Amino acid sequence: MNANDRALVRFTSLAHALFHTYELSIPLFVGLWMAEFDVSAAVIGTVMSVGYGFIGVGAPVSGVLSDRFSSRRLILSSVVGMGIGFGIVALANGVISLGAAVLLWGCFASIYHPAGLSLISRTADARGTVFAYHGAGGNVGTAFGPLLTALLLMFVDWRLAAGALSAVALLVGLVGTQIEFELGEAEERGETGSVADELRNTVRDSRTLFATTFTVALVAVLLYGTYYRGLLTFLPDVLAESPTLRPFELLDQTVQPAQYVYTALLTVGIGGQYVGGRLTDRVSSTTAFFGFFAVLAGLAAVFPFVRELGTAALVGVCLLLGFFVYGTAPVYQVVIAESSGDAVQGLSYGFTYLAMFGVGALGASLAGFVLTHGTSAALFVVLAGIATLGGAAVLLLMRP
Repeated sequence: MNANDRALVRFTSLAHALFHTYELSIPLFVGLWMAEFDVSAAVIGTVMSVGYGFIGVGAPVSGVLSDRFSSRRLILSSVVGMGIGFGIVALANGVISLGAAVLLWGCFASIYHPAGLSLISRTADARGTVFAYHGAGGNVGTAFGPLLTALLLMFVDWRLAAGALSAVALLVGLVGTQIEFELGEAEERGETGSVADELRNTVRDSRTLFATTFTVALVAVLLYGTYYRGLLTFLPDVLAESPTLRPFELLDQTVQPAQYVYTALLTVGIGGQYVGGRLTDRVSSTTAFFGFFAVLAGLAAVFPFVRELGTAALVGVCLLLGFFVYGTAPVYQVVIAESSGDAVQGLSYGFTYLAMFGVGALGASLAGFVLTHGTSAALFVVLAGIATLGGAAVLLLMRP
């Protein structure tokens, strides 16, 4: 990477880390919210699906804006808005207000990925490597954000913990304004016309996109998103079912071992992100995508059996899940970039994150339904099936 790429990595990775800090800290609050608001896993799963889903619903709009305006400014607005939204989460006094607050957070969160990824696609010289470092940077937030949350929840009420996390966005926004880099030519243009012209251009570009292999790639991403959200939303509570990971008292504080295993899973994802991104510089991105789906299907299928072998085996399969579930992200990002032209990178990532976080958010509702009416073992059987379908979609993408 050159100096410009390194500055680009610093800027985008900060915002990416903040996004995942909030996104992956939410599951640590889920059990507390179910207890405080006296609702079932199915109800809270549906509420989370609405909030998380708005990340996807807003993504196409963000994608269009990213093709017309400065992605840098959009990213900074996303950072500040996420902080405000998560701060309001701390004020929720019921499940409806909680859902509204998470939805507001999701509105601002929806801006980041289309803007950040299109900025990288148009600006980076070493695109695959920048995607890899960007993904790894995001996973720093994925790992240490929930770790910070778990530590906060040991000592303070969940409202104070949520409020403290919201303040982090102000610091990230301030640092982001100080990082300078040169934009790519396609990013600098940012030409806009009338609203009618923009709508016509968006419809035209959308038709062009969906007439290509992008459509099949989008289906694969949708299935990955469903697996991702279905796995992670209730994972701390699923892990707590293990006798050796149940909460215990230590020095008048409640320790939640399952939360730390969950955090370890997310930490390993840093390595997965890096390996996945670098892999696409060496092998076909579709081959890598298929391979990751195959592993995810296998890990979900064996999870219920491995859990019976003891804590070491359970932690081991969790670490593998973390590595491969996050290693898939930079792979599909390159697949999407290769399936669309420079002029519509923002729009393509907008549709991608509509699938990933919008439709994929139904994974939270699906997981809540299965856990309410079935068992965690049944949930992992469902997840294995979803990953198998994803692999089948990639096989279609690989056909000449």
